[in-house]
Amino acid sequence: MIQTAKRLDIIEEYYFSSKLREVRQLASEGKPIINMGIGSPDLRPSQEVIDAVVLAMQEENAHQYQSYQGLPELRKGMADFYQNNYGVALNSNTEILPLMGSKEGIMHISLAFLNEGDQVLIPNPGYPTYTSVTNLVGAVPVYYDLAAANNWEPDFEALEKLDLSKVKIMWLGYPHMPTGARGSLELFEKLVAFAKNHNILLINDNPYSFVLNDNPMSLLQVEGAKEVALELNSLSKTFNMAGWRVGMVLGNAACIDAILKVKSNMDSGMFFGIQKGAIEALKSDNSWFDSMNAVYKKRRILTEQLAEKLGCKVYKEGVGLFVWAKLPEGITSAEKFIDEILYEKSIFITPGTIFGSNGEGYIRFALCVKEEIVQEAIDRF
Repeated sequence: MIQTAKRLDIIEEYYFSSKLREVRQLASEGKPIINMGIGSPDLRPSQEVIDAVVLAMQEENAHQYQSYQGLPELRKGMADFYQNNYGVALNSNTEILPLMGSKEGIMHISLAFLNEGDQVLIPNPGYPTYTSVTNLVGAVPVYYDLAAANNWEPDFEALEKLDLSKVKIMWLGYPHMPTGARGSLELFEKLVAFAKNHNILLINDNPYSFVLNDNPMSLLQVEGAKEVALELNSLSKTFNMAGWRVGMVLGNAACIDAILKVKSNMDSGMFFGIQKGAIEALKSDNSWFDSMNAVYKKRRILTEQLAEKLGCKVYKEGVGLFVWAKLPEGITSAEKFIDEILYEKSIFITPGTIFGSNGEGYIRFALCVKEEIVQEAIDRF
């Protein structure tokens, strides 16, 4: 048998990849599974977006290889979106790079900037891919704590006590996943100052700005942020286009150029029709966000009722696509708790532990389930 690479010894298969096989197996056995675990929007993109893709299919160059940097009008659409919604001015030729989903951006950025042995500051709890990619490129994860007592924001006193001499990158994501903590411009200003003081590349993962959030923010709004910062963003949650794989990395022009060197050696340009659909999506006005959030607001109310029926305490201040909830007193294992619900009630909920040790004692519900199905989940209890 051919031996796998040693780098695979330090990572595991992504939790949802393996757990959803288990969930699908239960469904195939006739279990009436309700999946409230994964944040894959079930709502449709706008009709204008779908029409744009259909029309694009007839264009002469629609099926050829596309530019590694994406269509100029796509980058211009991304720049306009940032200007209109965040008040951030970006050069569409040098400060924006379209991605096939922002998740690939985590790998491209890591390959572009991390050498073996470099250290990476990663939030605990946080998106598991930061850790797995850091390990894959031979760098070293260094976790910084986020806690309810500090509104799920970094403790700067604790950060300053760390040996930061080998830290190259710091990952953050506000609005925060999994907790839904909003963050603030004041927090971003502190983070930018911290990154400048320690010569760290700061990256904000920002796909949830427009979901149940009345004050969308960007790290790049902070004066001087482009000197030390990048931002990842995505059309997945904002425009219900998760399966389309349209993301972007924005910020420092020299950093964007370095990421392009990696990306251009790993994939080709995004399919023409998808780019045309993305261009149309980025033109959406506030009525789009209002209609989408009206649906999510109703779902959140019901999902909070479900969490409370389980004896959990909901983090009410949260925004984004998830409900974060603290388990009842006396429950010692989030994974055991959710497995009992999965096998006894056929409802899949995500344990907080997959996001780090500070997720123990918490569970996460996704708002990607229709109201009547959430009500059915409530009725099962």
